[in-house]
Amino acid sequence: MDEAYRANQVVANDHAEAWMTYLDELFGLRGTTAVVTGATSGLGAASAMAMARAGARVIVAGRDRERGDRVVEEIRAAGAEAELELADLSNAEAAVAFADRVLERHARVEILVNAAGVFSRGEAVEVGLQEWDALWRTNVTSTFLLCQRFGRRMIERGRGKIVNFSSTDGFLGVPEQAAYNVSKGAIVQLTRTLGAEWIRHGVNVNAVAPCDFATPMIFPFLDQQEYRDWIMEAIPAGRIGQPEEIVGAVLFLASRASDMVAGHNLLVDGGRTVI
Repeated sequence: MDEAYRANQVVANDHAEAWMTYLDELFGLRGTTAVVTGATSGLGAASAMAMARAGARVIVAGRDRERGDRVVEEIRAAGAEAELELADLSNAEAAVAFADRVLERHARVEILVNAAGVFSRGEAVEVGLQEWDALWRTNVTSTFLLCQRFGRRMIERGRGKIVNFSSTDGFLGVPEQAAYNVSKGAIVQLTRTLGAEWIRHGVNVNAVAPCDFATPMIFPFLDQQEYRDWIMEAIPAGRIGQPEEIVGAVLFLASRASDMVAGHNLLVDGGRTVI
């Protein structure tokens, strides 16, 4: 009985090891360098931690040093490599300078996750040009410039993964969010265009499109009963998402498992766009 049990355990362990090896080949990021913008909080921070746990060396990019240091410390405490790079992506010249600094220090950046973004609400007739420009610079221009800068190097090497953050609001006409909706709609189209253009060079450009998630961006609205009622009606899941629920989609699009996926916007929205 003991011999048979031990034999079965050996077989089970072999199967488990083979299974883990298979998953690592598909989704593992060991030996890669990943740049994650907007990584000092929210979905960006969750994505940075996921990259690290999958084996990547992570460059945590954001504007807040204190929060960034905490993310880096958390990644290092988990036994992975990370460094902080301060970057104000609301300014085009600063975005280009950030990309150039990173590329100068790291010969290879295999993964770029563009999670940085800002949000605003208000009647369309009240949206000022300054507010419009601010959202466009951060949400669209910086994303394009980073795709261009890092993408050029990826194309030269013949391999790379870019994961943008669009939004369900880039597909739906949500009232009182004109500037934000338009900026995220632009990311949907940017992702489709670059995906079609660069896949022939071995570079996959895709996006995740979340609904409302529990991040600092929407914390100000969580105390509003009207907002909570809207969530229950608009999202079939009946709740907002949690940051850890975005990372599976991000890892899929950053890994070899998505080598044949290009220009896709992967909706992570609790059913928001199916009704």
